[in-house]
Amino acid sequence: MKRVKVLVIDDSAVARKMITEQLSSAEGIEIVGTALDPFIAAEKIKSLAPDVLTLDIEMPRMDGITFLSKLMIARPMPVIMVSAFTDKGANATMKAMEAGAVDFILKPGAEGGPGEWSTFGRELAEKIHVAAEVHVRRKEGRPQPILKKETKKLVNSQVSPFVVAIGASTGGTEVITQILTSLEENTPGIVITQHMPPKFTAAFAERIDSMSRISAKEAENGDRVLVGHAYIAPAG
Repeated sequence: MKRVKVLVIDDSAVARKMITEQLSSAEGIEIVGTALDPFIAAEKIKSLAPDVLTLDIEMPRMDGITFLSKLMIARPMPVIMVSAFTDKGANATMKAMEAGAVDFILKPGAEGGPGEWSTFGRELAEKIHVAAEVHVRRKEGRPQPILKKETKKLVNSQVSPFVVAIGASTGGTEVITQILTSLEENTPGIVITQHMPPKFTAAFAERIDSMSRISAKEAENGDRVLVGHAYIAPAG
């Protein structure tokens, strides 16, 4: 098996150490370096030629999303965002996915024990192997909705005669985004389960809604499945 070369970018020394330790024992992964900010990372990308980056969102001198946007123009490559478990972190992560990130993972909190970091390491290793197979292209800009958000919700109010069901795990967010942003507003109702933590499914639904002709929301008890609507199952 070809080893996937990974560069870890995080301003926290503790996080860099923990991520490195977890991935060092993962099969088929080689940590080629670490960086505490995007400026150092840019130089190491040139010298170390990693296959995949793990990228923190909040960092000094330049935040992760700004760096990601520049990277996708200068040297597109697979990037996995390492996000905080907060509402702010969820929204920032969705912006990072829009900017070109392949996937994301939640970083254990300061109180996270060995078991939590071990689970994190296994999931991150899986995501890295998937990301390494992705051919990342330069971003050509965000798709623009044809209808205004207020208008979309009035287009279809009839119950869908049948339902399209989509389920996805690692790497699924961008595939689902590509599918839903290509659909017309008269598409049958869609129900989606996407492996995501709490807070992130609502942010994901808002992102889809802003980018597509159909309407999207986090599903709630009592929702009717309507034509031209997509419903993201809540986390859990």
